Amino acid sequence: MISNQILQNTVEGLKQISRVELGIVDTEGNVLAATFPEAGDFSEPARIFANSPADSQEVQGYQFFKVYDETQLEYILLASGSTDDTYMIGKMAAFQIQGLLVAYKERFDKDNFIKNLLLDNLLLIDIYNRAKKLHINTDSRRVVFILETNHEKDTVSMESIRTNLGNRSGDFITAVDEKSIIVVKELEESDGNEELEQTARMIIGSLEPELREIAHVAYGTVVNEIKEVSRSYKEARMALDVGKIFFDERNVIAYSSLGIGRLIYQLPIPLCKMFIKEIFGGKSTDDFDEETLTTINKFFENSLNVSETSRQLYIHRNTLVYRLDKLQKSTGLDLRVFEDAITFKIALMVVKYMKYMETTDF
Repeated sequence: MISNQILQNTVEGLKQISRVELGIVDTEGNVLAATFPEAGDFSEPARIFANSPADSQEVQGYQFFKVYDETQLEYILLASGSTDDTYMIGKMAAFQIQGLLVAYKERFDKDNFIKNLLLDNLLLIDIYNRAKKLHINTDSRRVVFILETNHEKDTVSMESIRTNLGNRSGDFITAVDEKSIIVVKELEESDGNEELEQTARMIIGSLEPELREIAHVAYGTVVNEIKEVSRSYKEARMALDVGKIFFDERNVIAYSSLGIGRLIYQLPIPLCKMFIKEIFGGKSTDDFDEETLTTINKFFENSLNVSETSRQLYIHRNTLVYRLDKLQKSTGLDLRVFEDAITFKIALMVVKYMKYMETTDF
């Protein structure tokens, strides 16, 4: 449960304080961490000691101690020397390692709870009972962030994200698949949209520079009870998917900003095809040339303002009117009319959604 690197850092830190050589061996005699090179020579004695009824013993000038995870023997701790001080330091080191086991087991239990909470794998009564047992507040304000980099999550440090967010005890960082990391953030009462956006930027900022450009962070709405965390997660997941379709230029997307894209994303493909056929007949948006598409997009960007659009396109107003008239003849929609413009805009988004779904492997 505890990584060998953590064990190594622990025994090295204890050695610096006590000046006693220390080693940790598992019940099979494998050396997991040590501050002295001869630790491997004690593999067999450690294995024999593990099967003995004693909790501590002196072997070949070294003090041996058993470290338990509750009632299960987990490690054998070795301490050099046979003096009373060495024995006391060894007992203290064993106690420290046992404390680490408890802490990491609690973190594992909390991580497991959060995963099941996100995935709706818990009954309502179990949510509150387990939260109470794990000392997790049930009525804190929370929001779920999802970080995706299109890389295996092993290349992204959860500890780096945790440190960047301030190592708050109420925050949880976990993963439910191979390519995304989930942050369940506990909020202050005063935290609003600005703080949520800042948190998303901090999550991206904790990545290596080469990953920041391709990373996407999406987040759901704020919830007030722990039972609603899964809803915020589902919203963040949808925001991530919808963002890829309609807002691919953004690396941070909020569920609350999805607008009509959220509705289109939930439409069945057959209905989308029927709608496009009714709007464009037998035509396709692929039939539009680059000039027409540029004109359409710029016209929408400028809120259907003819003068501003022609100015930004560096064309005469009459030229723009001519292009819009030509588009009206081919599609039956006049983009200068608000209702037609809305219909055309939705149609473009539906086409974009359909193309995305065709190229996505589910």
